Parts: sequence; C-alpha cells; structure tokens
Amino acid sequence: LFSLSYYPISLHEFSCVSVLQVSISLNKVELSVGESKFFKCTVIGEPVKLEWFNPQGERIVSSQRVALHTGEDSSRLTIYNAVVEDAGIYRCQTTDAQGQTQEATMVLEMYQKLTFRDVRSPQEFRHGEAAEVVCDVIASPAPAVSWFYQKVTTIKDGKLFVLPNNNLQIHKVTKADEGVYRCEARVEARGEIDFVDIEVVVNVPPVLSMLQQSFNATADYQESVTFTCVTSGSPDPEVTWHRKGQQLERSEQYVLNTMEGGRSTLTIRNIIQGDGGGYTCRATNKAGVEERELFLKVFVQPHITQLRNVTAVEGSAAMISCVAEGEPLPEISWRRANDGRSFTDGDKSQDGRMDVRGRHGKSMLTISGVKLTDLGRFDCEALSRIGGHQKSMFLDIEYMPKFQTNQTIFYSWEGNPVNISCDVKSNPPATMLWRRERLTISAEGTANTRVHTIDGKSLLEVGIGSKRAPTGNSLTSEIKIMATLSSLASKWYVPSNPYSVRLSAVSQRIATVTFMKPDSHGGVPIGHYLVNYKEVGSQDWRDVKSHGVQTIVLLTGLEPNTTYEVRVAAVNGKGQGEFSHTESFQTLPIREPSPPAVHGQRGMGKAYRLGLVKQDDGGMPIVEYIVKYKTDKEEQWMTKLVSGQQDFALLQPLQWNTRYEVEITARNIKGLSEPTFYQFFMPQKPDIIADSLFSGLGLGPVVGLGLVGLLLVLVVVDVSCYFLRQCGLLMCITRKLCSKKMATSGKSKEMEEGKAAYLGDGSKDPIVEMRTEEERITNHDGSPVHEPNETTPLTEPEKLPLKEENGKETLKPDMIEIKVHSDNSIHTKQDDSKA
Repeated sequence: LFSLSYYPISLHEFSCVSVLQVSISLNKVELSVGESKFFKCTVIGEPVKLEWFNPQGERIVSSQRVALHTGEDSSRLTIYNAVVEDAGIYRCQTTDAQGQTQEATMVLEMYQKLTFRDVRSPQEFRHGEAAEVVCDVIASPAPAVSWFYQKVTTIKDGKLFVLPNNNLQIHKVTKADEGVYRCEARVEARGEIDFVDIEVVVNVPPVLSMLQQSFNATADYQESVTFTCVTSGSPDPEVTWHRKGQQLERSEQYVLNTMEGGRSTLTIRNIIQGDGGGYTCRATNKAGVEERELFLKVFVQPHITQLRNVTAVEGSAAMISCVAEGEPLPEISWRRANDGRSFTDGDKSQDGRMDVRGRHGKSMLTISGVKLTDLGRFDCEALSRIGGHQKSMFLDIEYMPKFQTNQTIFYSWEGNPVNISCDVKSNPPATMLWRRERLTISAEGTANTRVHTIDGKSLLEVGIGSKRAPTGNSLTSEIKIMATLSSLASKWYVPSNPYSVRLSAVSQRIATVTFMKPDSHGGVPIGHYLVNYKEVGSQDWRDVKSHGVQTIVLLTGLEPNTTYEVRVAAVNGKGQGEFSHTESFQTLPIREPSPPAVHGQRGMGKAYRLGLVKQDDGGMPIVEYIVKYKTDKEEQWMTKLVSGQQDFALLQPLQWNTRYEVEITARNIKGLSEPTFYQFFMPQKPDIIADSLFSGLGLGPVVGLGLVGLLLVLVVVDVSCYFLRQCGLLMCITRKLCSKKMATSGKSKEMEEGKAAYLGDGSKDPIVEMRTEEERITNHDGSPVHEPNETTPLTEPEKLPLKEENGKETLKPDMIEIKVHSDNSIHTKQDDSKA
C-alpha cells in the first residue's frame, strides 16, 4: 500500500529532453579497387555537430579523393578511386547542445578485380635461352592462372613450366616454340575470369658462311675482286662491310650488293697495293652480331725505286745501292755490262774486290780498290715470282792524268817544222801545258810555236816560222794521222741490248712484254725491236716484231699453265744487236669463266632479247650459256641453252604485265661460272598488235629492208636515165673514168721522153767534180804534193743522228782540211777539234 500525497507542480519545473539517433545508409560494403562510392549518415534530433572518422580514428577532412558534404541533420562521405588502404570501420558521430554524442559505424571491405598489368605482346626471346613469358595479373583473393598454347591446347610439355609468379618459362627456346600463348586467370570466390593472348617471337642470331676466305690479286692492272658473304638468321640480318674499323660505303671503288638467299657481295675495283689486308663481313639483327674476316693478298710487280750513278776515285771503294719494292719482296741481283758477269746476295768476284750484301728489298754492291776496268754500266735487276724490273746505272771513275805515249825524243833537221804530240787521259779532263826551260808556252803560241788541243791530245808545232820547206814525207805523215782521226767517224755499230724487260697482263693465252730502249743505237736509228719467246725446254724461238720503235709487244697464241722464256733485241741499219737478259713467266691455268655481262632490250610481241657480253673465258672458249628464267611469283625455273658463239638470247613467249627474274651462267670445258642475275618487266598488252610479215623482226631489220628497197628504186631510175637521156650518176662516173685514162696515157709518154733526154745513153752516172785552187795542197814551189787524179767522184754521205740516246756525241764523218801556205803555216778549219 502506498500513500500518496499530492503537491502542486509548476510546468516551469520540468523540461523536454530529446534523444539523438544516428544511422548510416550501408552498414557493410564491398568495394573493388579503383571504384568510387558514397555513404550517407542521417541524424534524428537536434545535433550541433556531425563528423566522420576513418579506420585510424582520425577525423576525415575533405580532400581530392575523399569528399564531405554536411547538412543540418545529414552528412555524405564520398570515396573516389578506392584503394586497398581505404578498407576498415568508418564512424559517423554527432553531438547535441548538452555535449552528448551518438555514433553509427560502417564496415568497408576492399577487393581487387582481375587485372592484367602491362602485359606486352609480342614478347621476343633469343634462340637457345630460357625464355620467361611474363603475365602480370593481380586480384584479391589471389587468382588461379593457367596457360594454353595456340589458344586451345593446355601446356603439359616438360619443357614448359609455370613459375610461382604465374609467368611461363620455356627451357632452351627454339624457332619451333614460336606462336600465340594464352594466359587465363580466375577468382573462384566471385566466379570472375579473364585472359590475354601473348605472341612469342624467337630471334635467331646471325650465322655467316664464306664461299672463299682468301683472295689474291695483282696491283695496278685494273683487276677486281668480289667477296661473297652468305647469312641466315631471324629476323634477316643486316650486312655491313668494314675495313680497319671503318664501315665501307658504296663508291666508285667499292660496289655493295645484296641478293636473295642472304647473299651479300663486296666488289673492290681497280686494285692497288694499299687495298691489301683484312676485310670484315658483319651481320646484325635483334638476336646478336656475327662477323667473319676475309683476306686480300695484293701482289705488286717489282719496281726499283732507288738506283743512282756513282763516281769513285781510282783505288778507293765504290758503294752502289739498289732499292726495290714489291709484294712479295723481290730478290735483287747485279750484272756487269762489260763482261756480263752476274752477282747475287753473298757473291764475290774472283779477285775478291766485288761483294754483294742485301736484305729486305735493298742490295749493296761494294767494289774495293776501284780500277779503270770497272768503268761502265751495271744493271740492277729485281725479280719475284710475278715479274721483274731492271734498271741501269753508270760507274764513273776519276783518275790522275796518264800519258799514253812513251816517246820523249823527236828528231828533225834544221829549218824543218816538227810536231810534238802529248796524249793524256784523265777524269776529269786534265789541263795540258807546254814548258820549255821552265817557261810556259801560252795556248796562243809564239812566233815559232803553235799549240793545238783536241780531246785530251795536245800538239805542239815547233819551227813553223822557218823559211825552209818541210819534206813531203813529213806532211804526208801528218795528213795520215788526221785522216785516221776522221775515219773513226764513219764506223757504225749495231745497237746495245734493251733492258728492264717486264711481263704484264699475263693471262691464259696472251702476255704483254715491255722493255727499256738501249743506251746506244750504234750511230744508226733503230728500225724495230725483235722479241724472241719459247717454251722452257724447247729450242725453237718464235719471233715477234714491234710496231716501229714501240717498246711494248703483245704475245698471243700462248698455251695455258706454261712457262715461257722471252728476250728482246734492237735492230738498226747495221744489223741486230745483242739480246737482253732472258726473262721467264708462266701463263695462268685454265679455270672457270667469269660471269657474263647482260643487257636487255625489248623484243617484238611477247619476246625479250638479252644481250650477252663475254668476259674472261678462263682460257678456253665458252661452250654455252645456261639461261634460267621465271616470273617473280613462280618457283619453277625455265631453262634455255644458248651457244657460246652467240651474243644474245631470245626469251619467248612471255606473259604480259609480269616481272621476270633471269640467271645466266657461262660454261667452258672446265666448269660453270658464277651466275649473273638480271630482272626485267614485260609491259601491259598493247591494244593493237600488228600481225604482219614484220611482226617477228626487230626495228633494225625493218629499217634495213626499207633502205634496200629505196636503193633499188634509185638504181632503176638512174639506169633508165643513162640509156634514155644520157644523164644521171652512172653517166657522170663513165665520163670521169674515160677522161682519166686519156690523161694518164699522155703523161706516161711525156715522162718517158724526159727520162731519155736526161740519161742520154744511160750508161754513166753523174760525176761531181771538186777542183779548186784554194783547196789543193801544194809545195812551196807551187807543185802539187799529192794529186792522183784531177777529178774525184764523190757521193754525199748519209746524214746520221749526231747524238746517242745517252747524250754522247758521235763522231762527224767530215774530212779535216789542212792548208799549207807559202809561209809553211798549216791552217785548219775552226771545227777540227770536234772531229
């Protein structure tokens, strides 16, 4: 039981208190990475503050990725591009005026959708390596990954492995492993599945092969060499050529070509000595680099670069140096011209004075105790297995004056002039002086003496002022001496031998001989040169004459792979001179021909004419040309055989508007040449094709037939004019021939009459009579000293060259005139000393 007491209560003693209620639109949310979502928080009551807190307990403030929109009784939280770190419990908290708070929570769970990250296709690998095909896929929970080959076949090969990171490993990948691989990912919890196709490409490193690795060539003969480099690989390698670390570019000297089948060629033209050495063929692709070296051996004909004339003093030592170059280095030998004795390295003369030492293309000839007999020409000859070169030098010897006569006493009688001669030889020429009782007689002479000096000989005339006349015998003796000097000028000799005989441009059938002209032509001009050649072991020399005085002769009709000997002699009006030193050379062996050169010309209709230009036939005639041709879309070749005598091949019938590929090979009895490749294009079919008589002929024959027809018409018209109107070209020719015949008969008659008048009875030749009082030699009393007959027949001597080729003067065939006047003085012409 309760007792209740009632008290009066005022309304102001009670207040109405509201309770806050907070709720969030979603209590638990699953959000995929990268997605965006918003959440709404609603408050019932009278809140004064409404805030959001993140899973870390931090108050959320609006940012670029998180946005807040708050009103009086609600607030919206927006998350853009959610990330895994956004997962957790979010709180929405409100506060009223009394400071009381209420909150609601929301759980955000994040998950990763199936995503393939930066998966490349194609993926390339090097042949032979362990290839790892990358398939970067992410998901939450972690996905299950499977691999398929060519999209349908599940990979079960023991060569292939799926790595823990879901990548596919291919052990020692090869070209056969290329193809399309599928990477498939699944998330069982969500039933999510996705895939990506990846193309696998296997790159094979370049492989190089050489048809020939070393080549030989001879410099300065306009020779060419072609290097061939065959490559393979995937992708197709790029081929470059290098020398001494520098890449070779296309130029006039270097020709670069790339052909089908991975063949690349480098042609070196006009080879010189500096082209010798190594060349590198380099092939490059994505899988690597491969290079091979080829070697070019350049042979150089021997060439003497240093040989000079030497002057030595008698009794001293003379050192003569000869330097030669070539590849291979030549061997040097010496030859003494006066006796033909030869010296090589290590040789000595019988008297031990001459010694030869040499190495590395240099030879030194040393002559100890030089004698006058050593004076003259020495030949230096450089020889190698590909040729030789010869040069000559002159050894000049200086020596003291030497008297050539031993006569010291001269007899005469009073009043009779006497000639005292002094004959001296020396080098350089000596100065001769006459003395009497320690007094020097001047060159101008005195009243009683006179001095005459000619080429190392001095003549002193004593007593020329005497009034007594000399006897005829003394003057006759003097005339005989002078006549002997003049007679030397009339002697002719055969020329000396040519030298420096060289062989060049030697092939299987021909060779070129060059040589140096002789030092002396013997006083008579050289008419031609005679080249002798024969096979080694044979006794039969064959002769070839030069064209005039040319010092180059072509030998033809030689046998291949045969050793020959050759020598050269000069021929002048006196006769044939000595032969040069015998040289040996060997012709090239028979080999396969060189590839033919090809040029094309469009034929008539569905035909094409290929011009064939024969190159080096290898020493034997071309038997046939093998012409293979096909369209660029076909694989099968058509073959046509063409005789080696023909210079063209006609291909027919062909297809219109089609490109053709041609391969031409030359064949001799030795074998086949390298092929020559050629391409041409057949045009579109013309609208109208003349199917006439001339459709099978080319333009040249049609024009020729037209000209022949026109010429026949003109001939018929001209003959008609000749017979009907006595005019035309034929009439003019007939009149000219008749008039010339009449003129010729008249001139012949006049010539015969003139000849008869000039020759008389024709029994005697004209006589030249020389008879003057001033030129006749007389005694003091005026009687002739010597006059066998009054008239002397003379003939004009043949005019000869006055200088030898080596610059020395020849003797003039002029008679020395000697005049004896009444004062017993002997007068000579001013040019006596040059006789």
